[in-house]
Amino acid sequence: MSDYPPLAMLRAFESVARLGSLTLAATELHVTHSAISQQIKALEELLGVRLFTRQVRGVQINEEGRLYALQIREALSRIADATRQVHVKPRRAELSLSMVPSFASHWLMPRLIRFRTQFPHIYLRIQANLTVNDLQQEGADLAIRMGKGEWAGLHSQLLFKDRLLVVAAPHFNGGELPCTPQQIAASEILFTLESWNAWCEAAGLQQPITARGIVINDSNLILQAVRLGQGIALERLSLVHDALQRDELVQLTSISVDYPWPYWLVTRKDRQATPEEDIFIAWLQTEVTRYQQSLDAMD
Repeated sequence: MSDYPPLAMLRAFESVARLGSLTLAATELHVTHSAISQQIKALEELLGVRLFTRQVRGVQINEEGRLYALQIREALSRIADATRQVHVKPRRAELSLSMVPSFASHWLMPRLIRFRTQFPHIYLRIQANLTVNDLQQEGADLAIRMGKGEWAGLHSQLLFKDRLLVVAAPHFNGGELPCTPQQIAASEILFTLESWNAWCEAAGLQQPITARGIVINDSNLILQAVRLGQGIALERLSLVHDALQRDELVQLTSISVDYPWPYWLVTRKDRQATPEEDIFIAWLQTEVTRYQQSLDAMD
């Protein structure tokens, strides 16, 4: 037997138990007397328990039926309350976003105040994760990813391409900052998982810079160490742009190289776009344009 008898059976049973009459229950539920009788009979067969005693002039609820009716009445009341709340309470405007922590921290968060000012009614949930998860399983509406833009079952829209450049804190090495490729190569370097090979080639260095000392796989930790003056790093422009504008970091040389993994806005191909998604996508495109214009002004 299923743990959940059909709702029509339960409504018919509760009505008869409360009104004490098949006829009155049929009137209340706008069905025939026969339909109510069949629902009660089917429920009793499903439960394997008699709920009513049949009499010449109708039915009389028995003890099993009375106890069952009390619980069913409470359950139906809760369902009715929940339904009323759904009708009365408007749908919450919310949006779930997935992205890598470094992008969220250094690019999105400084700009998000403008979104919150423009659209205070939209509740944002940001899931920062280094792994690439399935959007549906993760419960995310949109994602911002780095890569080639090819993910099965997903639609990818290019946001912008990035570059790698060498940065340091203004007080690194007592303020005596390296400026030539040779000086940079000889300095204390904080290594990420990014390869220096392309930068060395662009800088004309004969010997590649290889990892030594410490290697950190998280850009947030690297940039914190750079701010503390513990070394220099080869990092994405998108992550250091705002810090460069605030003079918290300095670019040691104009030599920079293309980063091989652009940023993409990712959505499910089968999604039904909500107003909140459309609003965020339009806002994000505006912010990307603003960011690219600021890069043009730096050149």
